[in-house]
Amino acid sequence: MMLLTHNADVEGIGVLPWQESFTSRLEALALLQTLNAELLSHHSATLTLDRWCAAHRLASPARIVADRAAGADQPPTDEQRQLLRVSATELVRYRKVRLICGDHALSEADNWYVPARLTLEMNRLLDTTDIAFGRVVQPLNFRRRTLSAKLLWSPLPQDWEMGAPLPERTGATLTIPPAVLQHRAVLSLPDGTPFSEVVETYTREVLAFPEPPRP
Repeated sequence: MMLLTHNADVEGIGVLPWQESFTSRLEALALLQTLNAELLSHHSATLTLDRWCAAHRLASPARIVADRAAGADQPPTDEQRQLLRVSATELVRYRKVRLICGDHALSEADNWYVPARLTLEMNRLLDTTDIAFGRVVQPLNFRRRTLSAKLLWSPLPQDWEMGAPLPERTGATLTIPPAVLQHRAVLSLPDGTPFSEVVETYTREVLAFPEPPRP
């Protein structure tokens, strides 16, 4: 997965890297927890990222597009077939994309879906365009059930509030790993029929904006 750096321009303004400090780490943790809560409380990750992109001025217009990995294929496991309630022979397709806002790849998504539970037009769009899955299936009024949500990077060490040593190097650049958050979820029709399982890995580009202003 190609990840873009914090030096990318946002609306023509050079974005400086976040600086290493306790305050920066605390702010980064708060932002990741906020994004996590937003994803958990809404059914569409695509629309949530639209709002995140707009709120943090990552691009104008702030609209998520999907960059498909051509030829990607990963057959579903038996567990996934059980989760999607399909037989061993029923067709399950795989789609791998990067969800991009402007110059920023905010997440990488692996998606296993049952084409027979979508419309012909939805399948055509998924096969021939780079429209994000969540936007394509939005007319289904789908529901999202999160199976797991975990921070892949914690800006502050465990037990920091109890005095655990902090990795603070004042004046240095804050090092943010490529992947910071991961969700696994099932999307279902209003009647409860599942039609997709997604694994979404969110990148450090969700923080690709200037540090919050301080008084």
